[in-house]
Amino acid sequence: MPVLGEGLSESKGVKAARGEAADGAYAAKRPGAGVLPVCVNRRCASGWLRLWRPRQTPIFEGGWLCGAECTLAVVRAAVAREMAGRQEAVVMHRHRIPLGLVLVSHGAITAEQLKAALSRQKVSGGRLGMWLRREHGIEERVVTRGLAAQWGCPVLLLDNHVPGKMASLVPRLFLDAFGVLPLRKAGTRNLYLGYADAIDRCVNFAIERMTGLRVESGLIDGTDFGRAHSRMLDEAFPPARLIEAGSGEALAASFAGILDGAKPVESRLVRIHDYYWLRMWSGRTGVEPRPDAVEDVLGSISSPRC
Repeated sequence: MPVLGEGLSESKGVKAARGEAADGAYAAKRPGAGVLPVCVNRRCASGWLRLWRPRQTPIFEGGWLCGAECTLAVVRAAVAREMAGRQEAVVMHRHRIPLGLVLVSHGAITAEQLKAALSRQKVSGGRLGMWLRREHGIEERVVTRGLAAQWGCPVLLLDNHVPGKMASLVPRLFLDAFGVLPLRKAGTRNLYLGYADAIDRCVNFAIERMTGLRVESGLIDGTDFGRAHSRMLDEAFPPARLIEAGSGEALAASFAGILDGAKPVESRLVRIHDYYWLRMWSGRTGVEPRPDAVEDVLGSISSPRC
C-alpha cells in the first residue's frame, strides 16, 4: 500500500492499490463475471463457473476463487501490489512551521517562554508542549490548536464516541502501535479518526481502503485522547492472528492457506507501514461488523539476519 502524502504521484503501485490495475494475475472483475461469475484469476485454466462449483468461497476483494492454486496466484499478486506501492511511493516531506513559532505567531506564548521551554527540552528531552504546560502554565488545548495548525487539520472532540461500536473497525494492535482512535461515523460515508499529536496518513489511507469510507482525521487534547484510547483498548476486538514470513512469496502462501481454510464471504488486503492486514468476513459484511463476524490476519516480512 502506498504511503499517502503530499506529492504522491499516480504511479503503477498507487493505481494497483486503488483497484485500478493489477499485475495481470487478477482484477476486481473478470470478463463475464457480471452475468456468469467465474474465477477472478485471469490465468485460471479450469473453466469453472461459480454456479457449477460446489465451492462458493473464498471471496477475495470482490472476486471468487475456484481452487487453492487460484487463491495463491491472486493473493501473490495482491501482496506484490502492496510491496510495490511501498517501494514506489515518494513522500514529499512538507516543511511545517515549528510548533513554537506557530504559538508565538498566534500570540499564545511569548518569545521568552519559547526560548526557556526549548532550553529545558534540549537538556531533558520530551515534547515542547509538555514544557510549555509544565513550566509556563500554557493550557493543553492551546498546544493542541498549535499542533492542529501545523498539520492543517481540525481539533476533534470526543462527543458521541462509543468505544464498543468502533472496536471492530481496526485491529487492536494497530490502535496500540500507531496511536489512532476511531471516533465515529458521520452519515454513511465519513469516518473520523483522532490522534494525540501527529496525523498518520498511511494509517488513514489503509483504513479508507479497508472500510470504503472517507476518512477525516484530526487531533484530540492529549489527556482526553489518553483516557479514551485506554477505554477503547479494553473493548472486545475481532480475533487476530500474527504471522511472520521470510519473504513476500512466503507471506502470500500463508495468507492463501488461511483464506482457503477460512473460506470467507469477503476478504481484503492492505498494508499499514510494515504490516500486511488481511481482513476476512465470515458473515454479513459491513462497515461496523460484529467482532465475531470478522477475523484479522496481521503479517510481516522479517528482515534478513546475518
